[in-house]
Amino acid sequence: MENLKEKIKEVYSNVINQPEQSSCCSGAESSSLSPCCGPETEVTGFKEDYSKLPGYNPEADFGLGCGIPVAFSVIKEGNTVLDLGSGAGNDVFVARAMVGEKGKVIGVDMTPAMIDLANKNKTKLGFENVHFILGDIENLPIDKDSVDVVISNCVLNLVPNKLKAYKEIHKTLKTNGHFSISDVVLSGPLTPKMKGIAELYAGCISGAMIKEDYLDTIKKAGFQAPEVKKEKVVYLPDGFLRQYLDEEELIEFRSSGVQVLSITVNGKK
Repeated sequence: MENLKEKIKEVYSNVINQPEQSSCCSGAESSSLSPCCGPETEVTGFKEDYSKLPGYNPEADFGLGCGIPVAFSVIKEGNTVLDLGSGAGNDVFVARAMVGEKGKVIGVDMTPAMIDLANKNKTKLGFENVHFILGDIENLPIDKDSVDVVISNCVLNLVPNKLKAYKEIHKTLKTNGHFSISDVVLSGPLTPKMKGIAELYAGCISGAMIKEDYLDTIKKAGFQAPEVKKEKVVYLPDGFLRQYLDEEELIEFRSSGVQVLSITVNGKK
């Protein structure tokens, strides 16, 4: 698992070091994971448009999300908000506009390059109630019962132990606190070949859980009746999949009928 985490750090560090590229999480025309260029290889259904939201900062937006969790987060002025996998600060800065001067927003990310860039963006903006912390979602460096709202965007699927991650979310939330998380799930099991491809894991696909199992994991972590607020299909074209699968393996995947889904789910402690 540590090797897998190092791979993820490498991929998302390259997003910064090679700004003309981005992760396949974004559905962009190019990728740090693979040369997925052109309509035959472009993954669609990930990227969302933040540009019209208060607090949006284009320097913090690398198009790495699969939803807009802040849109469903019911963040109030004065809240303390925690963003898991905060990257360069995109969701953090939007959440900061919602909590105002009296609130606080904390971003946690395990990639040092992302934390460094987020802090540079924060300094440019002059925010004193925004904090970025280097840390692991499976062992959050956040006090117990200290957060009103947890948000995350296309990150939990990258965490090997999702039950532990959601237990950490539960631990940090205050009583009656809640989360709004956008993530990638599956309608059914992937083929063994696809499950074993590290690049697809870092690209938010092969680390995803089956939707029903994902929601059950949230319940096992202590949350009651998680609610899916939004769901859409992520399309993986043949040209993209041929970078990892031969023709027989591609046919096997297509015949399975499994869909990759982007969902935004809410839950309350």
